[in-house]
Amino acid sequence: MDSRAYLILENGKVFEGKSFGAKKETTGELVFTTAMTGYLETLTDPSYYGQVVIQTFPLIGNYGVIPSDFESKKPALKAYIVRNWCQEPSNFRCEGVLDTFLKDTDIPGLYDIDTRSLTRIVREYGVMNCKLTYSLDNLERDLQELKSYSVTKAVASVTTDKNELFESETHKKKVVLMDFGAKENICRELVKRGCDVTVVPANTTCEQVVAMNPDGIMLSNGPGDPTENTEIIEELKKLCEKKIPTFGICLGHQLMALSQGATTEKLHYGHRGANQPAKDLETGRIYITSQNHGYAVVNDSLPKSAKVSFVNGNDGTCEGVTYLDMPAFSVQFHPEACGGPQDTAFLFDKFISMMD
Repeated sequence: MDSRAYLILENGKVFEGKSFGAKKETTGELVFTTAMTGYLETLTDPSYYGQVVIQTFPLIGNYGVIPSDFESKKPALKAYIVRNWCQEPSNFRCEGVLDTFLKDTDIPGLYDIDTRSLTRIVREYGVMNCKLTYSLDNLERDLQELKSYSVTKAVASVTTDKNELFESETHKKKVVLMDFGAKENICRELVKRGCDVTVVPANTTCEQVVAMNPDGIMLSNGPGDPTENTEIIEELKKLCEKKIPTFGICLGHQLMALSQGATTEKLHYGHRGANQPAKDLETGRIYITSQNHGYAVVNDSLPKSAKVSFVNGNDGTCEGVTYLDMPAFSVQFHPEACGGPQDTAFLFDKFISMMD
């Protein structure tokens, strides 16, 4: 349980800790999340594909493993880093412990490490590659390996491989949810509002979506560089021309903007956590939101047929877009957040009204 492990950073710094979970070496993009709760949602969020995640909150695992809280069937992240992990959780819903869950899903973990110092490095120098290893005998080789690592084919690695229907009790609306790495609570929020939701693979064409005769289209969250998804962007461009009510979240927000001629940029260290401020430019109200993204739509790159609706309260980056020439809007944050604030869940009601 107390085996020594190391985290090698791309800038040459090395942190020593102890391993838990699966014992295997791995390389990934180092990011941090500031959420104080919802570690199960973090672990099972497909948007973390290819990344090594640092939890800034020091104690993790204290309420155990609760499968009904998962956002996907299995984790997509490369490794999990915490200050302390609780070996004896206490919660009436608990069905397992974190260490066993990580072993079962083949995810290596690192604990007893200075996560505060590690986070400060990422905040100052930006997102960087890292490697979790159990020996420093090949340090120079490992550093060379880090320089060549990049997260690729992210959406293709996490999307569903077949259509799947989730029916509501009232069958009021039909929604096609394009799965770019969708969190399951997006589907739950739509179903409880009376929508029959068909989840489709990311490579579903415009023609295939239109053939389903949906009342609305939902573009999900997901991992990776949005500009990598050229074929998806082209299909979304065609879909937007059909004027079907559309709601995009996170990666879906970025992909729809790209389909309309906007550009995206990589952020210094991204926005990840359950306490990100998003300002509604129409009302001036600040919402506290859950976020998980490393890229953002460039405000000034949007076409005249679109306007920025939300901005980040910390850095002013784009957090939402309203389209003026079609029934569509999108947000960078997560209104479906189960492991975080649900202040913006009303956006699902806005989508329902748009379909009406």
